[in-house]
Amino acid sequence: MDQNDITLNQLQNEVNDWIQTIGVRYFSELTNLAILVEEVGELSRLMARKYGDQSFKSGESAEQIPSEIGDILFVLTCLANQMGISMQDVIKSTIQKNTKRDLNRHKNNPKL
Repeated sequence: MDQNDITLNQLQNEVNDWIQTIGVRYFSELTNLAILVEEVGELSRLMARKYGDQSFKSGESAEQIPSEIGDILFVLTCLANQMGISMQDVIKSTIQKNTKRDLNRHKNNPKL
């Protein structure tokens, strides 16, 4: 791991520190869920233009995609922090669940 890389635990701490010092406080969980959906919609709009059939509007570009992914990760981290959920723990659990469920599923999929 590069020394500039951060763990998910460090990410959660960094976002929490930002909220406490700059953001004043967390928005409510419901507000953050609405913001998360909004950010996913913004990413979807850009993806539809880059990879789908729509063209970019004035002022939009595919170069905004990383920023939208960052916004999604930030708000998702806020939600995890608010609910006392360790992102490190849940991603490990999710990978284990998916591995058990899909161990041979994708290998045996003729569509892939």
